[in-house]
Amino acid sequence: MASFLTKLSEPIWNWASRRYQAAVARELKKYGLRFDDLYDEMYDLDVKEALTRLPESEVLARNARIKRAMDASMKHEYLPKELQAKQTPYQWYLQDALDQVKQERKEHVELGSSLPYTREIP
Repeated sequence: MASFLTKLSEPIWNWASRRYQAAVARELKKYGLRFDDLYDEMYDLDVKEALTRLPESEVLARNARIKRAMDASMKHEYLPKELQAKQTPYQWYLQDALDQVKQERKEHVELGSSLPYTREIP
């Protein structure tokens, strides 16, 4: 019975998830952000460690996007339509490094050893 309900509701969930992703992409494009820009390094130390492993140019581009988005938000403005069309909100740049950091943390916990980087929230 459960598998029947799952098969019956799966197309509805797929449709709803595609609509939600499109809505999120529209909102991110308004400010020129990427989805990975929404991760907060002050909240999750794994994100902070993953950011240190990225190339400096990628981190500078991330900071510029965040500053531009904050500026536009404070002014109650959006990017021009021409720039919104060029945005790529689902172009991932942080996921690989973040997955690697989380895998390393999991391995260290399993082995019972300390982590090579600080795990304390400032």
